[in-house]
Amino acid sequence: MKYFIGNWKMFGVPRSINILNKINSFRSRDKNRNKYRVIITPPYTLIESFVKHFRNKKIMIGSQNCYQKDQFSSNTAAVSPYMIRSVGAKYTLVGHSDNRSEGDTDLMLRDKVKFALRNNLKVIFCIGENKSQKKNNKTFSTLRRQLTKVLKKEFNKKNIIVAYEPIWSIGTGKIPNQKDLLKTSIHIKKVLKTIFRKNSPAVLYGGSVDENNIDMFREIKEIDGFLIGGASKSSKKFIDIIKNYYR
Repeated sequence: MKYFIGNWKMFGVPRSINILNKINSFRSRDKNRNKYRVIITPPYTLIESFVKHFRNKKIMIGSQNCYQKDQFSSNTAAVSPYMIRSVGAKYTLVGHSDNRSEGDTDLMLRDKVKFALRNNLKVIFCIGENKSQKKNNKTFSTLRRQLTKVLKKEFNKKNIIVAYEPIWSIGTGKIPNQKDLLKTSIHIKKVLKTIFRKNSPAVLYGGSVDENNIDMFREIKEIDGFLIGGASKSSKKFIDIIKNYYR
């Protein structure tokens, strides 16, 4: 099973559901529809209405983040995993570089993963190196630290997906070459096996994925899907990514 996950970031109003309607319409008639899963993470403001609209359809809805406490607290503007699950979301992103840059520590991220799993959310855990770490050949050590400091063997690996998003690639149009991405994907899966022993979680790629470069990723069998940013805000681009992957 492949994953095509759209991260809308700070985008979307109620009428933006038309984007998902078009994606859902395409998927319902796509001969490859049983080979992949579509997940969209809109802003918190849209989660409940999107969940209700697609309850009996094939698009899953998730959140872009969650707070590192279980249910309720006195933290202004915080949204807990319990609250997210209560409105019907089934997934949440954790550890996106945007949130890491705003202060998310490994300890905070570990709690987010723990409480998300406890509240029956599937976690899309994001990792990635910055430009300096890449330049200084610290990609592998950075990814190993990010994985081992947060993910624990007692976590339910069946409900965890890892998304590799090199920070230097996000929104830049630059992507790793095939050889480097293959090596990195293999490295991530090796680290995950040291944590979970057998059958490591799925590993996705994210960072400037679009309908024009998706062909390159198809050649790398170790990649189990994609976390898609800007292109997911356009039904045509998102659909073309899926079409071009399976053509």
